Amino acid sequence: MTSTATSPNGPAASPPGPARGEEQPAWLRRLRGFGYVAPGHSGVRERLVPPYARPADRLWAALGLDPASAAVVWRWAAWVGPLLVTLVAGLLRFVNLGSPKAVIFDETYYAKDSWAVIQQGYEANWPKDIDKSIIKDPSSVTLPLDPGYVVHPPVGKWIIGAGEWLFGLDPYGWRFMTALLGTLSVFLLCRIGRRLLRSTFLGCLAGLLLAVDGLHFVMSRTALLDQVLMFFVLAAFGALVVDRDRTRARLANALPVDAEGLSRPDPDVARTLRLGWRPWRLLAGVCLGLAFGTKWNGLVVLAFFGIMTVLWDVGARRVAGARSPYPAVLRRDALPAFLSTVPVAIGTYLLSWTGWILSPDNGKGGYFRDWAAKQGSTDWAWIPEWLRSLWHYETEVYSFHVGLTSGHTYDSNPWSWLVLGRPVSYFYESPAPGQAGCPATETGKCAREVLALGTPLLWWAASLALLYVLWRWAFRRDWRAGAIACGVAAGYLPWFHYQERTIFLFYAVVFVPYLCLALAMMIGALLGPAGSTERRRAAGAIGAGVLVLLIVWNFIYFYPIYTGQTLPMDSWRSRMWLDTWI
Repeated sequence: MTSTATSPNGPAASPPGPARGEEQPAWLRRLRGFGYVAPGHSGVRERLVPPYARPADRLWAALGLDPASAAVVWRWAAWVGPLLVTLVAGLLRFVNLGSPKAVIFDETYYAKDSWAVIQQGYEANWPKDIDKSIIKDPSSVTLPLDPGYVVHPPVGKWIIGAGEWLFGLDPYGWRFMTALLGTLSVFLLCRIGRRLLRSTFLGCLAGLLLAVDGLHFVMSRTALLDQVLMFFVLAAFGALVVDRDRTRARLANALPVDAEGLSRPDPDVARTLRLGWRPWRLLAGVCLGLAFGTKWNGLVVLAFFGIMTVLWDVGARRVAGARSPYPAVLRRDALPAFLSTVPVAIGTYLLSWTGWILSPDNGKGGYFRDWAAKQGSTDWAWIPEWLRSLWHYETEVYSFHVGLTSGHTYDSNPWSWLVLGRPVSYFYESPAPGQAGCPATETGKCAREVLALGTPLLWWAASLALLYVLWRWAFRRDWRAGAIACGVAAGYLPWFHYQERTIFLFYAVVFVPYLCLALAMMIGALLGPAGSTERRRAAGAIGAGVLVLLIVWNFIYFYPIYTGQTLPMDSWRSRMWLDTWI
């Protein structure tokens, strides 16, 4: 069993003694000369950069490991654990990846657009009946010459197209990269969760929960843009968490140290220290630009994460001793934070259009590429033609998005997403007895479906975990809870602004990793806070273990309708827990 430090409530509580950041009385310091050791307490460094939780010594003793061997195992577990979870996620996602052998749901747009982008740098105008020809014999399909009007930026299509370039224009090829990014996102979440919650166990648990989430699983096996968006948003979040740790460590190193070796707050250092080069925040800017270059809602995430990282800087300078942290951040951190994220993200976004920009502007290039050339001389002639054409294209796309109100069989209101009110069916067919795996003994047709449905028990438990996270943030000022809440809010709240727009549950895949982090944090609390009795820890471990096992079982139970396996109609109906799932 892990030590009490695995609890999200933080490291083990300090024994009674002076409050953090306060000097010990002189008489206590003099007693040290007579062999007296005052009760220990943490300095400012431990508050700026909390230590990672370590398993209890009795666990190593039970495994027969001496302290030196235990230290090696603990250090390697930080990488081996996430890699093992990632291996499980990869096996799940890549097995029979080409099934169903069909163009399912919106793959009809992105599979073909991605192929065109890889071949010529911009999307083509495909014939409406080309999907069957692609499935039957992709080598016989000719790339159309006319440009196609599309409403999403090109990054996701470049990435999906990379799989097609490697493996061909077939279901395995156009699903390969989303499966790869889905697998890598599990690894990222394990490492992010470890750093965020300061526990290898809880980090791996968050990754495992993501590995067995049905929505993330289905999106990993489908060539849609939202899985690509989820990956880059998660990568940006992870880069900002690393940046937070490193800059706080730099701040801690600059603080004075007392006679006991503990760092102490210093208002001058906290107010004036320049935090220097921050490459991880630059990386976050690039990732957010790639997210924005996949789907436009990545721009909203940029705003949320930008505010979050500035507030982290405020908290760091306050802990370090700044009496007025906000002015200090405005003077020292705000402008570098802006320059390393917003311009970097916008520059990355523009670079993603390179294929379209380099295409001819004589009507034989990308859609609207020749718009500025047709306009002739204008008051804006000093702006490059390609940029004016791109701006016009973007305004047309914006008008399309805000005006998209036509009904759809599977559209849903974001109010229903957390309870999985209306999932999306990507693929459905009804094989007759003796065909496509339907038992010949069946008296009626079978069902074969790919349903973009989150693992129900995971989502419903995560909804409760979100309430716990919000409580931790509001009443305990726990920055980890705030970070998780920010990740959910960035991917979820903006959709409430578009109540009339046609939107779908699978958009929620962007914030699924943060639901898993919230649930892992709540499970850490179930394991018991610091100082819990053995009985309390055992009860918490049993409760947490039962919950995780039920979630894994739930994923296995729904696995056939995540992968398009043929089921007898009664078995299929037994998995339709809500009428709105049909």
